[in-house]
Amino acid sequence: MTAVALVVAAGRGERLGTGGPKAFVMCGGRSLLEWSIDALKAVPEIGHIVVATPPGIEAPAGTTGVFGGDERSHSVRAALHHTLAGDPVLVHDAARPLVTPAIIRATLAGLDAEADAAIAAAPVTDTIKKSAGDGRTVERTLDRSALWAIQTPQVFRRAVLERALAQPHEALAAATDDASLVENMGGVVRLVESSRENFKVTTPDDLKLADLLLRARAAAR
Repeated sequence: MTAVALVVAAGRGERLGTGGPKAFVMCGGRSLLEWSIDALKAVPEIGHIVVATPPGIEAPAGTTGVFGGDERSHSVRAALHHTLAGDPVLVHDAARPLVTPAIIRATLAGLDAEADAAIAAAPVTDTIKKSAGDGRTVERTLDRSALWAIQTPQVFRRAVLERALAQPHEALAAATDDASLVENMGGVVRLVESSRENFKVTTPDDLKLADLLLRARAAAR
């Protein structure tokens, strides 16, 4: 198996409040993107890495760069179209710098013969309540035993991902992850248990926590 990895790094990161592209914000002494690239390069099954970047920004050495789009799925589609080979296809958000080679390998292995996709996910441990239409009143408490917090990497059969990304613009714009596009087509998506430490850096507090964890990892080596 020779997989291709697509890294989404074109996000503006407005909620992070850094005034520049999120993937290139420094964390633990390096950019968020560099941490993810290093983890991907440590997995022998991955033969090629394509990074979707904001216009005017070059991809890291050892990867291929392509300019991303306005929506997340547009960036994934641009990166996929830039590859000529590689199956399965792994998609990862650069905003998850705490991904490890072990998580990547486990997600690749989760794509069994009957599956169209396999996605890293962490079991939900908090109590989750659904609000009523006013957004302030509790409607009911959900059964958390069946709930998972979805992460990346997400791994797809190449042909399946190509069909998913060919859906109408409205479907692509509404999707918060690529697996949901496969679900909408009736595809089979496997869950691969991952660490809660593989969280997405979205807010300044997330960035502080990621910085502490990455520095602690580096010191432990």
